[in-house]
Amino acid sequence: MFVIRNVFRCKPGQAKAVSEKFKAAHEHLTDLVSDSRVMVDEVGHFWTVVVEVTVDDLGAFTKAMQERGGREEVQKAMAGYMDMVERGYREIFRVV
Repeated sequence: MFVIRNVFRCKPGQAKAVSEKFKAAHEHLTDLVSDSRVMVDEVGHFWTVVVEVTVDDLGAFTKAMQERGGREEVQKAMAGYMDMVERGYREIFRVV
């Protein structure tokens, strides 16, 4: 099993809007990943949004990402989010 975290550093004041977009999109992705959640910073770097998903294998994650991009309802929920993000990165952990 793998835990994948996508960390987004948002433009000032945009974390709430970005997190709301991810929450809306995740409602349409429950069939693609076994567990997911959206988190925002409490302390540390301001305006950070973390999207965490759990998958059984990385192939399943890759497939989920490809399928996600093609779903109209997800595209609508995520429209414009890149205009609110400065940068980001991905962390992948194998659960031991």
